[in-house]
Amino acid sequence: MLAPTLDRIGRRTVAAIGGLGYGASVLVESVYYLTFGRFRGQRVRASAIFEQMRVIGVDAVPIVSLLSITVGLMLAIQFISALRDFGAETGVIIAIAKSITREFGVLITGILIAGRSGSALAARIGSMTVSQEVDALAVMGVDPVRYLAAPALAALLIMMPCLTLLADAVAILGSGLYAGPKLDMSLYNYLQQTLELIKPRDLLEGLGKSVVFAILITLVGVCTGFSVSGGAEGVGRATTRAVVWSITAIIIADMAFSFFLNR
Repeated sequence: MLAPTLDRIGRRTVAAIGGLGYGASVLVESVYYLTFGRFRGQRVRASAIFEQMRVIGVDAVPIVSLLSITVGLMLAIQFISALRDFGAETGVIIAIAKSITREFGVLITGILIAGRSGSALAARIGSMTVSQEVDALAVMGVDPVRYLAAPALAALLIMMPCLTLLADAVAILGSGLYAGPKLDMSLYNYLQQTLELIKPRDLLEGLGKSVVFAILITLVGVCTGFSVSGGAEGVGRATTRAVVWSITAIIIADMAFSFFLNR
């Protein structure tokens, strides 16, 4: 019993290390093509980046806004309810401002983009892998990483911070719609006080996380898509796996950020 268990653990450990190494090589290759590709005649197509930016960022604006305003309302309700017990309702403004800009804005955006765009990326590349289109690209001399991974990485690195700022603004607006009347102040005064309380460090913490989340979502989606096997069923499994691993990686990275930045 012990030997098969150790054998299984060893195989999975080796596979996990191999996956990390493969992800690192895809990241290095993508960065190389984005920075030096044009000098070597292997530039990443700008049209592909803009298309990915539209799909990943612009098309996600409505759902990001909806979830963000809902989270803002929810935080306002919870914070006012909790702080009322201590007679400190006015502290809700700074509590919401800090928690949204440092934590919830980027976390909600990351989870949403992982579920929406990370899965789509894995499904698209996975479908190309099982239909041997990826092999065809390699045969034609087109590096699949340059053609598929680099545009997605560039688009996510640009759009994730933009969507995070949007989520911050909309969530704070949503919190003001509930908290303003409860605190007997206008929405304008609530937003003005919030802006005065937010420090550049708060925004930079959220934006720094968004860059890391963008890299994680891209790598999980791309690597999962390239490793697909087993036809349409394999593509379905890979899509599910990409969502689970992307969200898991985001939450672990967010925990690490919170630990080291707030010690």
